[in-house]
Amino acid sequence: MALRTAYIGLGSNIGEREKHLSDAVMLLHRHPGIIVERCSSVYETAPVGFTEQPDFLNMAVAVRSGLEPEELLDALLGIERKLGRIRGARWGPRNIDLDLLVYGDLTMSGERLTLPHPRMHERAFVLVPLLEIWDPADSARLAELRRAAETLQDKGDVRLWRKTIWPSESGLFAN
Repeated sequence: MALRTAYIGLGSNIGEREKHLSDAVMLLHRHPGIIVERCSSVYETAPVGFTEQPDFLNMAVAVRSGLEPEELLDALLGIERKLGRIRGARWGPRNIDLDLLVYGDLTMSGERLTLPHPRMHERAFVLVPLLEIWDPADSARLAELRRAAETLQDKGDVRLWRKTIWPSESGLFAN
């Protein structure tokens, strides 16, 4: 498969939240089938669904990959496991969460994976960081994402935590 751009949403709300995000991005970077191109800033956000839990840190990452969509999903799930993710209650607390949001222009709906992510247009904690790193050459989808973000009521719940730059001279995050 040719290289395609994919967008991944990351979140963490227990433990060392920022470290979990950074570790996940570094594991993406080290994966032989994934090239990290851009990382959004980190945002602090209120939980959605089950609200009786700590606030999240969220970000988005743009990658290039030749992996099939389900192979990329498996890589993301493997990174979650490597970082100690234990799946509990839906929308419950987690040390790390990696969601495949968009994979090129692919549209699919299956038991394991739906692309684009079916609820991403409803969530400011996804759209705010995603808009920060979206490829401006993809102007039609960028306009669609901007329109979706404009209609959301919870944009004020997404607060800048820290700006990031990828890559720094060291190959690590720079603040």
